[in-house]
Amino acid sequence: MAAADTAQQQEAETARQNVPPGVNPWLIAIAVILPAFMEVIDTSIASVCLPHIAGSLSASNDEATWVLTFYLLSNAVVLPASGWFSLRFGRRRFLIASIVIFTIASFFCGAATSLLAILIARLVQGAGGGALQPLSQAILTESFPPEKRGMAMGMFGLGVVVAPILGPTLGGWLTDAYSWRWAFYINIPFGILAIILILRFVKDPPYITNANPGKLDWTGFGLLALSLGCMQVILDRGQQDDWFGAIWLRWAFGVMIVTGILFIIGQLTREKPLVDLKVFTNRNFTMGSLLIFLFGASIYGAVTLLPLFYQSMMDYSAWWAGLAVSPRGIGAIVAMPLVGMLVSRIDTRILVSLGFGGFGICSLIWGFLNLQISPWSLTIPIVLSGAAAGMVFVPLSVVALGDLPPEAIGNGSGVYNLLRNVGGSIGISVVDTILARHQQLHQNELVQHVVQGSPVYQHHLNTWTQYFSQYMSPTTAQQVAVGQVARTVGQQAMLWSYIDDLRYMGLACLLCVPIVWGLKKVRARGMPSGAH
Repeated sequence: MAAADTAQQQEAETARQNVPPGVNPWLIAIAVILPAFMEVIDTSIASVCLPHIAGSLSASNDEATWVLTFYLLSNAVVLPASGWFSLRFGRRRFLIASIVIFTIASFFCGAATSLLAILIARLVQGAGGGALQPLSQAILTESFPPEKRGMAMGMFGLGVVVAPILGPTLGGWLTDAYSWRWAFYINIPFGILAIILILRFVKDPPYITNANPGKLDWTGFGLLALSLGCMQVILDRGQQDDWFGAIWLRWAFGVMIVTGILFIIGQLTREKPLVDLKVFTNRNFTMGSLLIFLFGASIYGAVTLLPLFYQSMMDYSAWWAGLAVSPRGIGAIVAMPLVGMLVSRIDTRILVSLGFGGFGICSLIWGFLNLQISPWSLTIPIVLSGAAAGMVFVPLSVVALGDLPPEAIGNGSGVYNLLRNVGGSIGISVVDTILARHQQLHQNELVQHVVQGSPVYQHHLNTWTQYFSQYMSPTTAQQVAVGQVARTVGQQAMLWSYIDDLRYMGLACLLCVPIVWGLKKVRARGMPSGAH
């Protein structure tokens, strides 16, 4: 007990040393939460803009989703190296450089005149934003004494959970009121403000200033980037090029596997690896990483899917599509402070189980949607899904990282967040593939009922023929009516593909609940990094 008190006193003293004289640590919290919020919101702000981006840049909706996945890819690649860069150049300088890169790339995203241009800009933007979250978490953790750290990280968790939820609403409003380009330009003033606040209130702790990180494992970094890059290309182009029916996709898959194996071998044999894979010998970390991977796939899939449904199936504007999914933020705002208080008082596995179960049930409820719903028909499950997300992110990071030695938490946080982003990227690609494949499947099933002897088909055909006969000749009206019936069949097929997607997400989350109870019970220890 005395040893624990001594350790807590040492942590409190370290926190005081990391805060400049006369500076309230809550000002530091605002300074570092702002860039993290800005980075996380960009994972979703473009989701409601995709149809507008596709139309403006002469791309398909499938190609427009690359705007989301390319960002997540480069974001994930940078995460494992963020610790080395912060030790090599100083945490504050690296944080400011990342914000500068992110902000400049945001301008070029908004100014892009072709799909290739915006994808390159998004890659650079993701690379600049990759380190913002772990750096912000580390600074925030070290700026508060242990007794206030839970509250500070709860505030951070609130910001990064609400950000991807409010993103579609903000993006929709900017798109309708101005242009989709302002969904990216909006980062510029916030980036400048974040730089000013960090220069004024943040400083590096002594161990960062005096650190000697050695050489960066450039070989490992390159292999990781190549492996993840091939994976992303396969996910993005697979549906269009018939997956492994395309020879070049089989080659890309082979390169992904070979470079992935070489990366793992290199990390296990190097004295100072880019990623210390030995953290996976910890049961909690391994299972927690699997869970955040699956939940990242589910929540990013939902963030992409629902706004797309409202726009493509219900003909909502970008603003109304974003507004329809915005109540999720209410659930997160209500849940996060409560989670921040409970995470150190009750078994975190209870919170994580409730989060996975709640999100799964909400996804299954969404699976009952139809084309007669109002903007607010799904409000209750959307609100509850926001609360469920809050019950997963922070408690799961506590139980996954809280069992690691202190010196391994930074490395573990990078890997943990990498897997979350990779899961999100895979989730977006999977839901897009299911939409396309299942639409074809359901259309083939429905067409079998569109035959002359079907009473339902004859009823709809006669109804539409009578309607159009008011404006054109009977022969032309019947031809137009047949086209209208075909359109209805296609619309119903697409609706069922959305329903399939949502139900699969729900089942995946519910299947995660038993996995949660394979984790060991862990007491919150200073709210370790990796909350989002």
